[in-house]
Amino acid sequence: MKRFLKFLASLGVTLVFGWWAFRDTHWAEQWASLRSANYVWVLPYLVILLLIHLCRTVRWGALLATQERLRFRALNDASAIGFMMLLVLPFRLGEFARPFLIAQRSTIRRSAAMTSVVLERIADGVFVALLLRGLLFFVHGDGTPVRLARYGANAMFLIFFGGFLFLLFAAWHHDRAVALVRGTVGWISPGLGERASGIVDNFVGALKQRHRPAELVAFIGWTLLYWALNGFGMWVLMRAFPFQLSLFQSYVCMCLVVVGVMIPAAPGMVGTFQAAVKLGLSIFLPASVVNGPGLAYANVLWLCQAGQQILLGVLFLSIDQLSFRDLAGSLEREEDAPSTAG
Repeated sequence: MKRFLKFLASLGVTLVFGWWAFRDTHWAEQWASLRSANYVWVLPYLVILLLIHLCRTVRWGALLATQERLRFRALNDASAIGFMMLLVLPFRLGEFARPFLIAQRSTIRRSAAMTSVVLERIADGVFVALLLRGLLFFVHGDGTPVRLARYGANAMFLIFFGGFLFLLFAAWHHDRAVALVRGTVGWISPGLGERASGIVDNFVGALKQRHRPAELVAFIGWTLLYWALNGFGMWVLMRAFPFQLSLFQSYVCMCLVVVGVMIPAAPGMVGTFQAAVKLGLSIFLPASVVNGPGLAYANVLWLCQAGQQILLGVLFLSIDQLSFRDLAGSLEREEDAPSTAG
């Protein structure tokens, strides 16, 4: 029942954002744009998506290097399958896939691998929020799309910078952090408080592993390249459609897409993804363009990203002779395990 209610909630989020994204759609213009688009530009974009996959795979390896220097094959297998599972599974169960898979391919514990995933999320959240807020300083006007973009940037920064501050506090005051979580969450439910404090205890223990300066520099460098390729790729794919944004404007749109897909929704990010792209385009383009060619672009962009992740995941599932059903079942059990659910 709990999972069913969560599924209904995520589906509701998708329906609301999907309705907002497509409520004023000029369907005839959108279909005309899809038919007349120059799909030659999809090919370089797919190459860029492959480079993006390689960047975040190697970046993850830099974080894990403190535990063990992993072969690229092991990292790539876990990344390809893990990102596919994150996209297609409900309730963000896919977040457990990479730690689960890398623990099977190395001596790294799942709690330490999960810590690296959380650190990635926090670093990306803080970076994108600061980038978006900085870019918006150079966007003139105070229309509704600009205000919504600023609200999104501020909310994202508060959430992820708050998480970063808590990690610093927990790293310096391990016992106090565990007691704080046990007391606050335990006020709602004692059982849940014990489980949450156990998660924090394991998490902080893994967090205390020291990273060498070279590994941190590599992580930062791969992060910058990763996000640079993301914005550049969106700009490249835009060449296929009868409107153009500058590279600067494409990075604003990219940041808003990141804010949008972090909203919990149904599998595949459908609805939130298109709504975020529409918001970004609305800052720079008239509504007549956004609701026609703009949404056609949003759908092709989503299809390229989702298709690439799913195809890579299925390919490595096949190479490793893994069953999607068995892996999904293992991840559900993993989520319910108190020691790793964080």
